[in-house]
Amino acid sequence: MKTNKSLLASVALGALIFSSCEKDHAHVHNEHEVMTTLTFTLTAEGADTVALRFIDLDGEGGNEPTITGGTLKANTTYAGSIEILNESNPEDVEDVTLEILEEDEDHQFFFTSTVDGLTLTYTDQDADGKPIGQTNELKTGDAGSGTILVTLLHEPNKSGANVSTGDIANAGGETDIEVTFDVNVE
Repeated sequence: MKTNKSLLASVALGALIFSSCEKDHAHVHNEHEVMTTLTFTLTAEGADTVALRFIDLDGEGGNEPTITGGTLKANTTYAGSIEILNESNPEDVEDVTLEILEEDEDHQFFFTSTVDGLTLTYTDQDADGKPIGQTNELKTGDAGSGTILVTLLHEPNKSGANVSTGDIANAGGETDIEVTFDVNVE
């Protein structure tokens, strides 16, 4: 009978370890797309096109990402658009922007700037009439410098207080990608 109890204990312990591994594996599994590159392109009539860019091909914990800021013209209105790619496999680059737009009700970009006079407004919306931010309008004020923080949230509460105007405070959700760009306005 001792052998049967030992056998049962071993089987029970093995089942416990197996189920623990399964839970850990499921917890680590990330269903979101890999995002290695974010390009925020700003275009204005009579001004140079500016591409703010973040590249981190080896992901978190590897080499430092490359972040390129830019110089904007003072008192100018720019049309902005964001492209996100997965370039972890150079032979099979994925345009993650397409998935974000397909799941537009589950995504929203937020913009926070420390540049005096800089404002950013949404120019696109999801199927429910709520903002996405993949396309936008950026207006500069007088000369200055600072940063623009671009945050993409997955499953934000788009009906939260002031979320539709770009206030991230009540948005909730999960951060898919967040990048701070240095910006000069001249």
